Amino acid sequence: MSQTCAPPAPLYLDCDTGVDDALALAYLLASPEIDLVGVGTVHGNVDAPQGATNTLDLLALAGRDDVPVAVGAHDPLAGSYDGGVPHVHGRNGVGDVVLPASGRSPAAGTAVDLLLRLSHEHAGRLRVVAVGPLTNLALALRADPTLTKRVVDVTVMGGAALHPGNVTPVGEANIANDPEAAAEVLSADWDVTLVPLDVTMAHLLEETDRKTLLEAGTTLAPWLGEVLDLYFGFHVPTFGRRCSALHDPLAAAVAVGGVTPTLAPRVPVVVDTTDGPGRGQTVCDLRGRYAGYPDVPGARTRVVLATDAPLTPQLLERLLTL
Repeated sequence: MSQTCAPPAPLYLDCDTGVDDALALAYLLASPEIDLVGVGTVHGNVDAPQGATNTLDLLALAGRDDVPVAVGAHDPLAGSYDGGVPHVHGRNGVGDVVLPASGRSPAAGTAVDLLLRLSHEHAGRLRVVAVGPLTNLALALRADPTLTKRVVDVTVMGGAALHPGNVTPVGEANIANDPEAAAEVLSADWDVTLVPLDVTMAHLLEETDRKTLLEAGTTLAPWLGEVLDLYFGFHVPTFGRRCSALHDPLAAAVAVGGVTPTLAPRVPVVVDTTDGPGRGQTVCDLRGRYAGYPDVPGARTRVVLATDAPLTPQLLERLLTL
């Protein structure tokens, strides 16, 4: 008896397309488990319009000009865009590499408009992956609180549970760049999987892996190898060698099931929105660690603390198809 395969799940990606966002985007494009139906960009590594340009160029290299890309929020809910992180992702967000221009313009309307439209077109099936500040998602919830009823789940790369932050001692960049938005998204009535620095810093791409991408005989992969150059240099003080953490690709892999969380308790998570030294911290209630991290009744956020396998071999396998 033949088995009927489930159709790919429709997925919306919200990102601030820098280097690791580019890897996450490529991973999703190469994932048969999902169908990337739209991308929204947000302030973060670069401004939202530059993020859209990067995304459109990467999609064109992958032969996926069918995916709509919409420009989202330029500023966080409180305050203003801070200019990005050119020392990490380059002035243009993709390591100062000049990608071939797609020639395509962003979709009409905002990222919020795109997300809400897709949530109606794929009601009850749409999955969301967010790998930048959560401003667009918060604005979408404000515009239509019933959005939560049409989305299956949300996977967020962000936060630090038991791990130090990367922009402050306790704050991770995506959350710290808009704590108010993160607080609204993590308190909304939907299931969230939080993929924090606790796990993303344990998955690394090495110089030999970058060389593999550079030498690939495909269209997109060699460009990704070029884009990684500056990013690898940034990580030298952290790891003592040229390599990079796989923040956003790991969230993408968790979302599609390519990597399985082996320790991911559902616990209350509160985002610090004060103006003190804790601003941007994800305060995860992990007091159950000595009892085996049981789920907390009523909690809607799953905090990933460990995974079943290294991401790098699978990431390379998928990227080398593009």
